[in-house]
Amino acid sequence: MTPLTLGLDTFGDVTLDPDGATTPVHQVLRDVVEQGVLADRCGVDHFVVGEHHRDDYAISAPAVVLAAIAARTERITLGSGVTVLSTDDPVRVYERFATLDGLSGGRAEIQVGRGSFTESFELFGHELSDYVVLFDDKLDLLSRLRREEAISWTGRTRSALTDIRVFPTTARGALPVWVGVGGTTESVVRTARYGLPMMLAIIGGRPERFTSFVDLFHTSVAEAGTGPADGRLQVGVHSPGFVAETDQEARDLLYPHLKANRDRVGGERGWGEMTRDQFEAEADTGSLYVGSPETVARKIAATVRALGIDRFDLKYANGPQPHADLMRAIELYGTVVVPRVRELLAEQPAT
Repeated sequence: MTPLTLGLDTFGDVTLDPDGATTPVHQVLRDVVEQGVLADRCGVDHFVVGEHHRDDYAISAPAVVLAAIAARTERITLGSGVTVLSTDDPVRVYERFATLDGLSGGRAEIQVGRGSFTESFELFGHELSDYVVLFDDKLDLLSRLRREEAISWTGRTRSALTDIRVFPTTARGALPVWVGVGGTTESVVRTARYGLPMMLAIIGGRPERFTSFVDLFHTSVAEAGTGPADGRLQVGVHSPGFVAETDQEARDLLYPHLKANRDRVGGERGWGEMTRDQFEAEADTGSLYVGSPETVARKIAATVRALGIDRFDLKYANGPQPHADLMRAIELYGTVVVPRVRELLAEQPAT
C-alpha cells in the first residue's frame, strides 16, 4: 500500500483582523502564501488551494498563488483543489501547472472537479445547462494532454486539435492529476475509467458511509484495466476541521466562523442556519476534524482505517477565521497531528 500522505486545503477564505474588521483581499492572498510556507516548514506533505469567483474567497487563480509559495518552499507538493475544469481550457490548465512544476522542481499537481459554485459559468461564457458535458469533454482532453506527446482530439465543446503538443513539458513526463468527487457513483466510475486518482470531498456525516464509493472505485479500475502495473490508484479524502491546544478551544474558535460560512452558502441554497448542536454532532461523530492534536489525529487515523485511503487533506480554513488562528492550526497539524497519525497507524495499520 502507498504510504499515507497528509495535506492541508484552503479556499483562501476572506478573514477577520484581530479588531474584527474584514481583512483586505490583497492581504488575505499574502497570508495564504505565509500559510503555505509554514506548512512546508512544519512537514505537511501537500498544500492545496481552491478556485472560486466570489467575494468571500480570495483565490480565483490557484496557479499564481501556488507559484508564489513555490518560490519560498522546498519540499511540499502544491496543487489546486479544485480547478473548475468545466469552465476552463484544459490546454491552458496544463500549461499553467506544467510551468508551476518547472518552477517548483517537480512539486505541482492538479485536482480537477466540477466545483460547488456556479459563478464561473456566466463569468466565462458557458451555459450551466452544459454542466455535465463540459466536464466530461474537458476531462477527456486533459487526460490526453498528460501524455505530453502529440495528440489529435475531437470533442463536443471546443474545436478539434490535430497533432498538437502542449508546452512546457515537465521533467518527469506527466503531471499528477486527481479528480475531486462529491459522492455520486457516476463521478466515481468516470474517474476510474480515466485511470486517475480520486479525492473524495466528505463534508458531512460519518466518513464510513463513503466505503461503498471507495470499493466501487477500486472495482471499476480493475474492470477498466486503468490501474498502474505496480500498484493501485490512490484515493484521498478532503474534509473540514481545525486544530487548537484543547478540544474546547478548537470548537469555540471554529464555530462562529464555520457558522458564518455555512449560513451564507446555506442562505443562497435554501438551507437552514447551522446550530451549535449540529456543529457539535459533526465534531463528535461526523466529518468535522476539530479539536486538540490528539483528538484530530485519532479521528483522521480512524477514517484512514475505515476507508483504506492513501491521503488525507484537512480543509483548515472554514469561514472568516483570523490568520493568526490558522497559522497556529497549521503548526499543530504539521508538527503534532501528522506524526501522531502515522504513529497510530503503525500501531494498527489500515486494512
